[in-house]
Amino acid sequence: MLTLQSGDRIHLVDRKARHYALTLKAGETFQLSGETITHDAIIGRPDGSLVTLARGRRMLAVRPTLGEYVLKMPRGAQVIYPKDLAMITIWADIYPGAKVLEAGTGSGALTMALLRAVGHRGSVVTYEAREDFARTAAANIQRYMGEVPNLRQERRDVYEGIVLHPEEDQFDRLVLDLPEPWRVVPHAVSALRSGGVYLSYVPTVPQVMQTVEALERAAVFGMIQTFETLLRTWNIQGRSVRPDHRMVAHSGFITVARKVEALLEARTGAAGSSDPDQLEADEAATMNQDDEGDQEGEDEP
Repeated sequence: MLTLQSGDRIHLVDRKARHYALTLKAGETFQLSGETITHDAIIGRPDGSLVTLARGRRMLAVRPTLGEYVLKMPRGAQVIYPKDLAMITIWADIYPGAKVLEAGTGSGALTMALLRAVGHRGSVVTYEAREDFARTAAANIQRYMGEVPNLRQERRDVYEGIVLHPEEDQFDRLVLDLPEPWRVVPHAVSALRSGGVYLSYVPTVPQVMQTVEALERAAVFGMIQTFETLLRTWNIQGRSVRPDHRMVAHSGFITVARKVEALLEARTGAAGSSDPDQLEADEAATMNQDDEGDQEGEDEP
């Protein structure tokens, strides 16, 4: 049985699903709206226990999920919402054993999601230019995950370049949470392995446009996609079944691309032409022919 121990970061959750974060410490007391409960009354209880405050208020004591933790942890920069953390780890294809470079550590939410996905066999290198953000992120990561030997935090401006240590090969994945990710694309060309995934997260359309233009201009990135994720929860109470009036709508755009070394050769070598208009017309004609073939094939027995 998993029990709550001194030093654990926990949440007390009331009947309205409101979360109150605290770090358990023997001898301390938690106070909420005039009610109190000693930490000693919680320490040693099973995770998920129902505890009673001094005036009879009852709350659940739980270890928070990562999604719950990031919404309540101290912030330097704005955190990425759990709905986007989930999409980023899947669309960037963060897998056990992957070598990941993150730039823009911020408050550490994305860093923790990446660390969970790469597992003990993988590694995460994260760049943060601001010292205050780096300190906050380090404290948040340590509080939730403890010591993480496969994480390397660097005070570095990724716009100035990506540094590969002598023992490192190219990165498998590059994940950016920065205002100007297009400035990193030229560095990504050499730092990301062939077949590797580039992903950036930005809040506005002009940022997306400049990022996609930079990826296309680099001529080694293909399969470029941009999307956003909207999350709408539902209220289920007996026969009252309806969408909640409030939802987590737009928070940011995710742009994903694959590094494909042969892309430039495919665009210019085979046809002996580098005219982008002609190449685009040839590609469209080829796709139309493929579509027609697929349609004809559908009628075959």
